[in-house]
Amino acid sequence: MVEARRSAAYERLYAQLEGLVRGKSPSLVAGMATMAAVLHAKLKHHSWTGFYLVAGDDELHVGPYQGAVACQVLKGRGVCLHAARTGKAVVVPDVAAFPGHIACDSRSRSEIVLPLVKDGRVIAVLDVDSDKLAQFDEDDIPPLERIIGLLADLA
Repeated sequence: MVEARRSAAYERLYAQLEGLVRGKSPSLVAGMATMAAVLHAKLKHHSWTGFYLVAGDDELHVGPYQGAVACQVLKGRGVCLHAARTGKAVVVPDVAAFPGHIACDSRSRSEIVLPLVKDGRVIAVLDVDSDKLAQFDEDDIPPLERIIGLLADLA
């Protein structure tokens, strides 16, 4: 799905965020806030873009985000917790088909979640939703991993 146009957009976003985050953000939260704002504004297929912070083995708390009001706590199930538990990116073309999906916004139709790992431990996840089906695929993972990797030094 990452057509040439989206691939080029990811490259531009990486360069922009590298200039805004690397060596400039005073904290992880500031870096996350900047990243969520830029990704949400520049990638029009995003309806919600943000972070959830790991708050225990079975719980995530909302962090910086852009979009509709979010669930403040995710507990016990869901796409974000699955990514946090496995340490692997999760692409969900149709959220209605994901067992245990938590619908924070009923307009969400597809989702991608990527873990932010520090010293081998997931500390947060980047969660991106779209109000259209199948807006993400495996090709979105490497450029988004590279982008969230800019936060590693802040963690």
